[in-house]
Amino acid sequence: MTTQTTSQAVVEPSAPAARPQGPSVHMRALITWLAIFPLVSIGMLLLGPIMEPLHPVLRALLLTALVVPAAVYVVVPRLMAGHGALSRRAVERSAQRAARKSS
Repeated sequence: MTTQTTSQAVVEPSAPAARPQGPSVHMRALITWLAIFPLVSIGMLLLGPIMEPLHPVLRALLLTALVVPAAVYVVVPRLMAGHGALSRRAVERSAQRAARKSS
């Protein structure tokens, strides 16, 4: 078995880059509500007249069968990505301000 040795300089940053934390449970709840409320409202407006003769429990079952997957797989991930982008920008601006103050 042949092993090769290479000498490579390992460059480590002097200070690790600040990374935003994940959203708090309160922010996640707000993001989830922001996803669910419009979907339920639109679903009720569009499907309400069609589902009027159905029992209310069956209406809720059908509406949630459409709203929950749409929220979980489409809307919430996009809102979380948007929140992450805003958080990263805030951290970058904070780091730039701190660098200017220390100069």
